[in-house]
Amino acid sequence: MSRFQIQTTALTGLTVVTRSKLGDTRGFLSRLFCAQELAAAGWHKQVAQINHTFTARAGSLRGMHYQQVPHAEMKLVQCLQGEIWDVAVDLRPASPTYLQWHGEKLSADNARALLIPEGFAHGFQTLSADCVLLYVQSAAHHAGAEAGLRFDDPALAIAWPLPVTEISERDQHHPLLSPMFSGVVLP
Repeated sequence: MSRFQIQTTALTGLTVVTRSKLGDTRGFLSRLFCAQELAAAGWHKQVAQINHTFTARAGSLRGMHYQQVPHAEMKLVQCLQGEIWDVAVDLRPASPTYLQWHGEKLSADNARALLIPEGFAHGFQTLSADCVLLYVQSAAHHAGAEAGLRFDDPALAIAWPLPVTEISERDQHHPLLSPMFSGVVLP
């Protein structure tokens, strides 16, 4: 019996994974990761890093982050407390969905996760206070390979559901897309 329901999105390779909750009067058990079962959703790498984030205020925004090759990473992003609007942007120039985005509401209640393949930028906005996220990543963070897109870039036109209440200085100053942007070319 699979512990995950897998749903494709309009962006090639980007997948929504819903965890099954097995419960009784004590509560529930939910599997957060299983490489064998998630292979059907596109996970084909080892786990290199697991990150945990906490964001206190609703409307806060983190992103849009990605790592350049050879440090490009797959991510499985899950919201364990609260509710977020999770967004991925396809940066693969050979993809038919190049520079398109997909947003998905992730919450502790809906048990959904977004499996983001290599070559995508990722960010999220908190829809409630006190949000806790868990990221499973296929590559360790490499400071020299980090890059980002502007969350409010008119060329992407991402529909953030709330006014942005907080954003880091770094995320405010990612560059807008230019004709020189070549995306993320995967090997």
